[in-house]
Amino acid sequence: MNAPDLDQVLADLFAWCRARDFAGHDPFDGLNSRLFQTLPLKTSRSARLLWTQLFKRSPINFRGLAKVSPERNAKGVALFALAALANYRRLKTKEAENEARVLLDDLQTMRLPGFSGAVWGYNFDWQGRAFFAPRGTPTIVPTAFAARVLVEASEVLENEDYLATARAACDFILTDLNRSEETHDEVCFSYSPLDHTRIFNASLLAGETLATVGKLTKEPSLCEWATRAARYVVRRQRPDGSWSYGGDDYQSWADNFHTAFILTSLSRIIESCESARDEFSDALSRGYDFWCERFFLSNGWPKYFPDRFYPADAHSAGAAIVALVELNGVRTACGSGRIPGLEPETLELAQRIAEWSIANLRSADGYFYYQRRRFCTVRIPYMRWSEAWLAYGLARLLERSSVQ
Repeated sequence: MNAPDLDQVLADLFAWCRARDFAGHDPFDGLNSRLFQTLPLKTSRSARLLWTQLFKRSPINFRGLAKVSPERNAKGVALFALAALANYRRLKTKEAENEARVLLDDLQTMRLPGFSGAVWGYNFDWQGRAFFAPRGTPTIVPTAFAARVLVEASEVLENEDYLATARAACDFILTDLNRSEETHDEVCFSYSPLDHTRIFNASLLAGETLATVGKLTKEPSLCEWATRAARYVVRRQRPDGSWSYGGDDYQSWADNFHTAFILTSLSRIIESCESARDEFSDALSRGYDFWCERFFLSNGWPKYFPDRFYPADAHSAGAAIVALVELNGVRTACGSGRIPGLEPETLELAQRIAEWSIANLRSADGYFYYQRRRFCTVRIPYMRWSEAWLAYGLARLLERSSVQ
């Protein structure tokens, strides 16, 4: 079988998403159901959790029946903007530049008011095991991805306003998020101002934001905070190189895309903070080795969990491609002194993951399905979870491959 034309795949995906104004459904948007909001159980923690999981796990999309409208998601818009910036860096066309600027402007309008700095949240109520976050709650994950694209845009598009907004996100992190400071030289940032959870990838995303902004604004204190956040996560790496999702017993699992988040953020902190490379390189290398050995098959199949084949989903694929491109960049930046264990074949694995995803998860209409499960393929298109992540991953892969 001939290798797919990644340029055309990405163009078709963007066209499909653009035609819908980058709005769609999400695996976790069940509580947006106007039907559920009429029920007396809407205030029940157990009912909210069950309803959310029912929508997430069902292979059938019954959001139309439950009256869940397609919407824009701030993190999704940030990911599409990151993809558009990668397209612009590669193609240098006015069309690519305009798309990036429009998405960045849209992202700016999605900021939540009333907090210490620039902040974004999800467009749905979310009930987790640890806490309930109403729609519009500021959270670190969409904020960190918004900051990532604003930092990149400030350099690529030479607009200091973007950097100023990313710097304001640091104010939210340092002022509004809760912190677990178990020793004097480490810190774990909470997921939102409402909780005190210790979620490793989320805290490290906060650290990445502080590090990348601090590098550009020349604020050593931001890099010091980022180093403390990285130290907290690195010290809780398991002997086999893996990380659990979080610090509590019920958060003991490891999965593909959250590991990819950790590796990507850790690599960005290493790139941004001079003192971080020597301290964290070994952890990055060991984490990379575990991830590559346990989460992928030789044909590029991205496993969700390390100990089972199913499900394979688009989010894991897209986040993995992004991480592999980032880690390839670390290797290139370090030259002959590259971090031990980071193989030069990172782009080859990224290419195999992209080809597997196109062969197994791509619709004839150009969008990507949610998951391949043991007995079925869930063909629901999720704008943030699937389409945005694969747009970002494919755009970064094409960009990196063009300069090899």
